[in-house]
Amino acid sequence: MSAQTETHGFQTEVSQLLKLVTHSLYSNKEIFLRELVSNAADAADKLRYKALESADLYEGDGQLRVRLSVDKDAGTLSIIDNGIGMTRDEVIEHLGTIAKSGTADFFSKLSGDAAKDSQLIGQFGVGFYSAFIVADKVTVRSRAAGHSADAGVEWVSAGEGDFTVTTIDKPERGTEIVLHLRDEEREFLDEWRLKQIITKYSDHISIPVEMWEAGTPEREEDGETIAATEGQWSAVNKATALWTLAKSEISDDDYKAFYKHVAHDWDDPLIWAHNKVEGKQEYTSLLYIPSRAPFDLWNRENQHGLKLYVQRVFIMDEAKQFLPQYLRFVKGLVDSNDLPLNVSREILQDSKVTQSLRSALTKRALSMLSKLAKDDAAYQTFWDQFGAVLKEGPAEDMANQEAIAKLLRFASTHSDEPTANVSLEQYVARMKEGQDKIYFIVADSFNAAKNSPHLELLRKKGIEVLLLSERIDEWLMSHLTEFDGKALVSVTRGDLGLDDLSDEEKAEQEKQEAESKPLLARFEASLGDKVKAVKVSHRLTDTPACIVADEHDMSSQMIKLMQAAGQAVPQVKPIFELNLTHPLVQKLADEQDEHRFGQWAQLLLSQATLAERGSLEDPSEFVNQLNSLWLDLSR
Repeated sequence: MSAQTETHGFQTEVSQLLKLVTHSLYSNKEIFLRELVSNAADAADKLRYKALESADLYEGDGQLRVRLSVDKDAGTLSIIDNGIGMTRDEVIEHLGTIAKSGTADFFSKLSGDAAKDSQLIGQFGVGFYSAFIVADKVTVRSRAAGHSADAGVEWVSAGEGDFTVTTIDKPERGTEIVLHLRDEEREFLDEWRLKQIITKYSDHISIPVEMWEAGTPEREEDGETIAATEGQWSAVNKATALWTLAKSEISDDDYKAFYKHVAHDWDDPLIWAHNKVEGKQEYTSLLYIPSRAPFDLWNRENQHGLKLYVQRVFIMDEAKQFLPQYLRFVKGLVDSNDLPLNVSREILQDSKVTQSLRSALTKRALSMLSKLAKDDAAYQTFWDQFGAVLKEGPAEDMANQEAIAKLLRFASTHSDEPTANVSLEQYVARMKEGQDKIYFIVADSFNAAKNSPHLELLRKKGIEVLLLSERIDEWLMSHLTEFDGKALVSVTRGDLGLDDLSDEEKAEQEKQEAESKPLLARFEASLGDKVKAVKVSHRLTDTPACIVADEHDMSSQMIKLMQAAGQAVPQVKPIFELNLTHPLVQKLADEQDEHRFGQWAQLLLSQATLAERGSLEDPSEFVNQLNSLWLDLSR
């Protein structure tokens, strides 16, 4: 053994994770074996793919497998694979750091409550570090395929704060993980227990998981001599790619176990779809919808996509070309007979086969969600986790916009509850007779939307309004402009289009507008270039004034969205609407002092802006306006 031994400290997040794994996952401790075997299977898949270009990587041993070895005297359990292996640098990188951005945000959510934190860690993925659930010391020996025997590396840690890395001789490629089990975890030295876990979690991974079967000596039985048998490694699992089997041969538990392998998740999926397509194009797909969002779902650098197999040979993880970005939460795999074995990411970008598969798989995923939507409780679970991602769909995928629209859920004035559980189809079914538009409002929060003055007339008429308050909503509604032949209309811009007024009501409105022209002119003169125009409001009943966006101008929410993205936004002046029936506006109409009139006009504009946008460019000006008017009233 070389003297090249180094001691390294764990990344801070790793230390936190190790403490959490050790103390919060005790009730789920057997999952450590699933995680380590799953990683070993991934290493075998990666070697098989790289060996397509360089068969020498097999080093004369092309039978890929994972082996479990028990040493009861030493109290160790070893998981040994002959997959791709790791170099010294890769060992330090993969076993000493968590190479994912967003981990700090994840750990900020940890509460110290073991039950809650164990659920959170399910979003993160335990992986290699799950070894410390049952071991007080872990030794890893690895050598990358294609490297010389003296390029082996040994990693050792007790999981407390640091680890050592030593260069060693390792004749066989691949990775060996030796778990030095705690005394209370000796159940995992029992071969029957290990076989039970492998059968439960890893039955359908595509390479064999082997355990040693001892030979038997020659013996006499019923007068016959039974020959001795030699010990041998025997597969514990079926080692058959699950997706290649007929559906009738696969149980729900099999599907769930395979999902946990393919997604590195430990919650059951909400739904799955297994399809084999033959004909012009031949492929098999197995898609899953998770029940919980990963912590880095919104991380732009996060890799996502399906596992790609070609003729049952693993090609790549996270092939994002097969599903659009708004379906990045879908897990699973696609196995194509129509792509070459040496396919690369570059070829996938422009391949007609890829484009055809993408279209088919997108429709398949949306169909899964439509099926899930028939179960309100299950779909609500999905929506709470992934709804904001699905909202990206109408802008990204025009071809499937109608199908996506049916899957969207909103809060609304029908119940005035913040839970987003109203579909557009339900809204349309409840529309008032003669109503030909779907009304919505986008605001900074649910309460701001629910209590917006823009809703007053619509509430009075019993017209339902969708209440939107997520950051993505303005972007969504700028692309989703119609559903079921009915226009979606924002209540904060332009004319509401309520044309159910009687002739008498229309005549009264026209008379009101004609008589109010002098008052509107006074407001316009007082407010100057702060507003685009001053108009009579036909949407307010209880509030003196509001601001609305012109039909073709940017809304307040869109302006905020653009500014948050660092985009330069041109100045947009609002239209100022007055409720002529409000006592405050009527009192102002009689105000003869132009200076005081101007003060009140400015205050009304500030109030309306605050109600609509949630903030003011100059809050101190608003405070001064209030103080000045209070002083006048006290004199």
